[in-house]
Amino acid sequence: MPAIAVIGAQWGDEGKGKIVDLLAEKANMVVRFSGGNNAGHTVLNPCGEFRMHLVPSGIFHPEVTCIVGNGVVIDPAVLLEEIGELKKRGVEVNRLFISDRAHLIMPYHTLLDGLEEESRGGGALGTTRKGIGPCYMDKAARLGIRTGDLLEKEAFYERLRFVLDLKNRILTRVYEAQPLSLEEIYDNYCHYGQLLAPFIRETNLMVEQALEKGEIVLLEGAQGTMLDIDFGTYPYVTSTSSMAGGACSGLGLSPVKIERVIGVFKAYTTRVGSGPLPTELFDETGELIRERAHEYGTTTGRPRRCGWFDAVIGRFSARINGFSGAALTRLDILDALPSLKICTAYKLDGNTLQNPPSNSGLLARCEPIYEELPGWQSDINMLRRFEDLPPEARSYVRRLEELIACPIDLISVGPRREQTIVVREVI
Repeated sequence: MPAIAVIGAQWGDEGKGKIVDLLAEKANMVVRFSGGNNAGHTVLNPCGEFRMHLVPSGIFHPEVTCIVGNGVVIDPAVLLEEIGELKKRGVEVNRLFISDRAHLIMPYHTLLDGLEEESRGGGALGTTRKGIGPCYMDKAARLGIRTGDLLEKEAFYERLRFVLDLKNRILTRVYEAQPLSLEEIYDNYCHYGQLLAPFIRETNLMVEQALEKGEIVLLEGAQGTMLDIDFGTYPYVTSTSSMAGGACSGLGLSPVKIERVIGVFKAYTTRVGSGPLPTELFDETGELIRERAHEYGTTTGRPRRCGWFDAVIGRFSARINGFSGAALTRLDILDALPSLKICTAYKLDGNTLQNPPSNSGLLARCEPIYEELPGWQSDINMLRRFEDLPPEARSYVRRLEELIACPIDLISVGPRREQTIVVREVI
């Protein structure tokens, strides 16, 4: 059976972790293909509550193989900590594997990430300062160090010495910071390499073999489409492709192998950090949504900016990813509101726009055109059938389907795995 991609359709934090955890019950393999530990997927299931940053969300199903693909950048200390926490809580990790082509986040990446962000002053991008951007920069500049390099110590030492010499010159001459120690980094990363060696594989072959056997492979996206390096709100974006297309290069997978693409939408809109958010709410409604949903970043802890559902962004995301279906999360958060608004178009300089402008400055100037619908003001988190939702909730979901031009297959009405309405089976 071909692969199924699960992609964030907004600015991240849409609830992809829960959806992947749910779908993994019927899958054989779950694969992360982009991002790093700047991603944060919260999963609440019978094993407990977990905040995943690098390990795929399918890890809670012991029969499922989990892979961290070559498109992911890995901080080995963070990954080892995450593995250790899973093991401590009784979660098996013997079916977890890491691509030997995945690039490593080095100490100079995190240091430079913070220094570069500070140097921007008021124009800071709002990065997580986890070293993600500098690591992808080195990957493109062919200065990267990959997980497989840790297994060849002599070659690793020579490469690290060459790269660190360049980085120390930047640190000392540009930022007037202290240089980093070659021996200290080498020793630490050799230790990481020993611990990670049992997990390191040529994973693209594993994915291909699984598909050839007819197994179900879930491709777990990180961040969201509007943070994509090419199609997001540039420059307020992540450093790689967070769209469905990124799964191909991030795994070594042919595009024709992807049968379905599921877009994950929150029932409202959120964003962390800087950048335009046309439907952002600065009133008590925005604060109510934030507190009801506990909208604080899984990775950074920063309060998320909240707004009404933006169907302009939704249509754009559905079109460029080619969503075959959608999962709508956090519908229950809207239970308390007497009325709801959906942004159906933008107004800019007297013109009505049906598509978001590519320029972030122009997007920031766009005024949302709203359509208002009645709320349902009743608790829906115990409901499991679409027909049992209040009429107003059904109308809201159906209107979103029309506006984004994509059928909604799954509706999340609570944080737990079982708090899900299956409108149409995805697998």
